[in-house]
Amino acid sequence: MFKRWQFWLGAGISALFLVIALRGLHLDDLWQTLKAAQYGWLIPGVMVYFLAVWARVWRWHYLLRRIKHIPLKDMWPAVVIGYMGNNVYPFRAGEVIRAYVLKRNQRVPVSAGLATILVERIFDGLVMLIFVLVALPTVPNLPAWLKQTVIFASILFAGALVFLTFWAIKPHVAQSVYRFLIRKLIPARFQIPLLSMADNFTGGLGSLRSFRDVVMVFATSTVIWLLETVKYWFVMHAFPFTVSFFALMLMNGVVNLATTLPSAPGYVGTFDGPGIEILKVFGVIPAIATGYTLVLHAALWLPITLLGFWYMGRESLSWQEFTRAAEEKSTAAAATPS
Repeated sequence: MFKRWQFWLGAGISALFLVIALRGLHLDDLWQTLKAAQYGWLIPGVMVYFLAVWARVWRWHYLLRRIKHIPLKDMWPAVVIGYMGNNVYPFRAGEVIRAYVLKRNQRVPVSAGLATILVERIFDGLVMLIFVLVALPTVPNLPAWLKQTVIFASILFAGALVFLTFWAIKPHVAQSVYRFLIRKLIPARFQIPLLSMADNFTGGLGSLRSFRDVVMVFATSTVIWLLETVKYWFVMHAFPFTVSFFALMLMNGVVNLATTLPSAPGYVGTFDGPGIEILKVFGVIPAIATGYTLVLHAALWLPITLLGFWYMGRESLSWQEFTRAAEEKSTAAAATPS
């Protein structure tokens, strides 16, 4: 089982975000908003979302091709199961689960798979920042908390990309450093497996050595998040408010940056709180902003999670396997800085 303090840390952060977002909300108004919503608009939204998931599959296929060529149809279940894992385990444990399923089915080392997933996350973060920066001029009376969040996230993701790019371009320098540190700081019985994992991780960063590959991954990441913003747009039509597509890009960027924080499973609070606050900035009534954000969250969470459960059964995967992989991610998150 996950360490108790990690569970309570995520639950505490989720509760804090929810308290901030739901302060002063009248539940009767929220209920009336949810009753009056036109839920048929969720259907095209879910369809567009799965196009974005397919684009994620193609991006991962592209990143992995230097390690092993894997047909897209064989990668789809691993991606869906991984996103289901993110939705039901804390600390984004689905990333390790996705790499574990890839190893189980395709014999790709977990550390190499995780390297490509880390590259995905860095590019996702950069695209989210671009969405935020593009949309900021449309924000009336820009709140100080939003400006500070953008500055912090810009430094974080830019620094991570520079670090990983250096590692990819100068693998021999990186290998010299981590081999020296492992041999100096790690007990002898753990050195060989750690060195093997680090070497596989270095191989997984191969796509960052090519400018063409970087452009392709960035372009695909942009398409992915534009498609997801289109889902936000479809779901908006189920509720009695209208904001610009740029406002929805801003909401998409902020909530997905916020979900990098520890939280309860399914990004409870860290998705909902910032989303509601962004809509309030654009003058949306709190009950409507809350109803929209909660329904959007459910529409993002439920379809991919149910499909992930189905693929889990089809692949004959056990919860014990998932729990072991998730605990590895949880332990790593506790032991190392993000």
